[in-house]
Amino acid sequence: MAYHSGYGAHGSKHRARAAPDPPPLFDDTSGGYSSQPGGYPAPGADVAFNVNHLIGDPMANMAMTYGSSIASHGKDMVHKELHRFVSVNKLKYFFAVDTAYVAKKLGLLVFPYTHQNWEVQYSRDVPLPPRQDLNAPDLYIPTMAFITYVLLAGMALGIQKRFSPEVLGLCASTALVWVVMEVLALLLGVYLATVRSDLSTFHLLAYSGYKYVGMILSVLTGLLFGSDGYYVALAWTSSALMYFILSPLLQVRSLRTAALGPDSMGVPAPRQHLQLYLTLGAAAFQPLVIYWLTFHLVR
Repeated sequence: MAYHSGYGAHGSKHRARAAPDPPPLFDDTSGGYSSQPGGYPAPGADVAFNVNHLIGDPMANMAMTYGSSIASHGKDMVHKELHRFVSVNKLKYFFAVDTAYVAKKLGLLVFPYTHQNWEVQYSRDVPLPPRQDLNAPDLYIPTMAFITYVLLAGMALGIQKRFSPEVLGLCASTALVWVVMEVLALLLGVYLATVRSDLSTFHLLAYSGYKYVGMILSVLTGLLFGSDGYYVALAWTSSALMYFILSPLLQVRSLRTAALGPDSMGVPAPRQHLQLYLTLGAAAFQPLVIYWLTFHLVR
C-alpha cells in the first residue's frame, strides 16, 4: 500500500510537467518597445522622441519664433504695399452687390431708355454701395462678364472647329489690353483737360467693363441666328451702352457731373467743352471695341 502510494506520487511528477507555451501571434508594444531581439523601438517612437526633443530644445524654439516673426513681418509688408496701390476698402465697395442689384443692372444695361433718375445716392457725403443704389458703378458685373466672354469665345471657336488654347488666350489678353488702354486714355484725357474728377480708376474700369455684357449678347445672338442676328444685336447693345453713358450727361446729374463734383458750375466754357468731348469720345469708342472683339467669333 505504501509502495503503491509512493509509486503514484512518483508517476505524477512526470505527468505534471507542463508543455511549453506557444509563441504569441502579435508583439506586445504597449511598453513603447517591441519584443524583437535587440530591443528596437516601436514604429513612431523615434518620431515622438524627436518632436519632444525639438520642443524642449531652446535653439529650436528660438528658430521657430524667429521664423514666425519673419513671416508675420513679410505679411505686413505685403499688405502695406498692396494698400499703397490698391485700396481694399474701396475695392470692397465696388463688389458690394446682391442678386437683385445684378438683375436690375443687367436690365438697365440692355434697356436703359426708360430709366429716369441717374443721380448717385449719398448718405452723409458717402456714396451708397451698389446693392443700395442702382446708379452706383460696380466691378462684379464687368468681372463676371469678362470671364463669361472668354468662355463664350472658346465655345464659339470650338463650334467653328477653330479652337486652340493659343487662340483663346489671345482673345482673353486682347480684351483685357483694350480695357487697360481705354482706362489709361481716359485718365490721360482727364489730366490734359484738367478735370476735377471724383472718379477713381475703379470707376473707369467699371464703366469700361460694362461693354462685356453687350459683347456676350452679340456673340450669343450671332451663334443662334447667324451674322444677321449678330449685327442687329450689335447695333442694339452699342446704342444701349452709348445711351447708358451719355444719358446722365443729358439728364438730371450726368456722368460728367459726377466726374466734376459739386464745383462744376464754375468751370470755364472751354474746359466744359473738353469734358463734353471726352465723354462723347468715350461713348463713341465703345461700339468700335465691341465690334473689334466679337466679329471674328461669328461666321
